[in-house]
Amino acid sequence: MKITVAAVGKIKERYFVDALAEYSKRLSRYCKLDMIQVSDEKTPDKASEAEERLIKEKEGERLLAQIKDGAYVIALSIDGTMLDSVELSEKIEKLGVTGTSQIVFVIGGSLGLPDQVLARADYKLSFSKMTFPHQLMRVILLEQIYRGYKISSREPYHK
Repeated sequence: MKITVAAVGKIKERYFVDALAEYSKRLSRYCKLDMIQVSDEKTPDKASEAEERLIKEKEGERLLAQIKDGAYVIALSIDGTMLDSVELSEKIEKLGVTGTSQIVFVIGGSLGLPDQVLARADYKLSFSKMTFPHQLMRVILLEQIYRGYKISSREPYHK
């Protein structure tokens, strides 16, 4: 299985880079992981709704350009379905068993994901009703994917 995480914005903080590297290393035993970053747009202070929509659309075009036809797309969205760790593990496992060879998790920028990316998504996943910085969300996502593989492999992992 190939897992791709496509996200808006660069990781600047060293501790996030280190955490992502650690989970990437751990996941290499279970899947092929690809991390894609697309550039974010500068959001002016007090941006209008139209400006914000245009910014999201530009970021969305960059994300969509990275998604291959046939990939199963999971968009991280506050209004998505909340799963616990076991349910996420089962979802990933079921996709693999039914022939899905690539899952792309998509993380938006500070304004979220535009409609065109949400429309391309096969599934919308929510981690919480709260908003997280996109850098931290990448770490949380990789940890949960790793946890999911440990669960489906029936291997111990701390709780």
